[in-house]
Amino acid sequence: MVGGEPRLPKPPGVIRQFWARHPRLTDGLLAGVYGVPTIVNTIVTSVQHGLPIWLTVMQVAAVVAASVALLMLRRTHPWLVLGLAWLACLVSAPSGSIDTLAILIALYALAVYESTRAAWIGFGTSVAVGTFASYLSTGLRSALVVEPFEFDAFGSSIAFAVFMLIATLIGVTVGNRRRYLDALIARAHDLVRERDQQAQLAAAQERSRIAREMHDIVSHGLTVMITLAEGSAATAARDPERAAEAMRHVADAGRDALGEMRRMLGVLTGPTDAAAERSPQPDVAAIPGLVDGFRAARLPVRLTTSGAAITEPALQLAVYRIVQEGLTNALRHAADAQHVDVRIERGDEVVTVVVEDDATHPATQITGAGRGLAGLRERVALYGGTLDAGPRPGGGWRLQATLQAASDRPEGAA
Repeated sequence: MVGGEPRLPKPPGVIRQFWARHPRLTDGLLAGVYGVPTIVNTIVTSVQHGLPIWLTVMQVAAVVAASVALLMLRRTHPWLVLGLAWLACLVSAPSGSIDTLAILIALYALAVYESTRAAWIGFGTSVAVGTFASYLSTGLRSALVVEPFEFDAFGSSIAFAVFMLIATLIGVTVGNRRRYLDALIARAHDLVRERDQQAQLAAAQERSRIAREMHDIVSHGLTVMITLAEGSAATAARDPERAAEAMRHVADAGRDALGEMRRMLGVLTGPTDAAAERSPQPDVAAIPGLVDGFRAARLPVRLTTSGAAITEPALQLAVYRIVQEGLTNALRHAADAQHVDVRIERGDEVVTVVVEDDATHPATQITGAGRGLAGLRERVALYGGTLDAGPRPGGGWRLQATLQAASDRPEGAA
């Protein structure tokens, strides 16, 4: 493929390409090569042998019909052309100069533009028509009291069959090649469509991944910053030192979010910031720092981990984002929570992440676009896991994700 387009097969050689670009010119030349000499020969033969005028008119009419069919219908209706060629052959029988040229051209067209099976059926029928015309010629000429001349019906039948076989074989060869090229071209177009569809699917998946990451970064950063800023504003008058500390945490949260945004944009546009290029994706080792940031925002978080260490990078990122989304929602919607528990349990085959709080808000008070949970479901689905989010029986909210962790990184995980 060159320039995104398939390099399709084409007829080799300048002459073949010329005829392929001018199909009507080809058909017109064939009709002229057949029709003009055949009509002249029919008239001359009729005059020489004293055939009736009505028979001569019939023969000329049949030749003209076959010529027009060759010109107009050879490519689209080869069976009709062959039928008219058979008619011309039978009508020419009384003259002794049996017309089989139209049959040869029609058999070729049938093999090229119809099918190999149709070509062989046409060949068998044409041999029968030619044989019948050969024996009919002798009887009709005797009945019409035409001047006798040597005519071997059997020999003529064999000669007709041989010529028809040659025309059929040539047509089958050319037709098979044509159909093979058509199949190659169709396959090339299919491959291009499949390539474009795969590219579109990959682009859609990448957009979804980027949107998921951007949501996690922006939502977390802004939620923490807004909560800290509101707390700072509320305490500025009575406790300036505490308000100043809260604003420093706001600045830290903003810098962290800005750093992650730069890293993400650097991946998309080509990194120019060396620090952003070297910055790794968040992992489970960054979760304690994440929890500390929420504690600074006055969210009473308790972190508990158990089981073997999680070493796979993509799985670590998924766990980090789940905890981040759960705590961000808790900070946004569970302002009156007394306890927020984060549990990460690594089993033999699964990793379970639970974020729950004991806030008194009902589920109907939770607002938002829902992109966070939708993004988490996509992450969890990459690991064949499940995600449950809803109110706890005793009050509060629970977010629980279970991820398959027995195998290596799943395809497409990010």
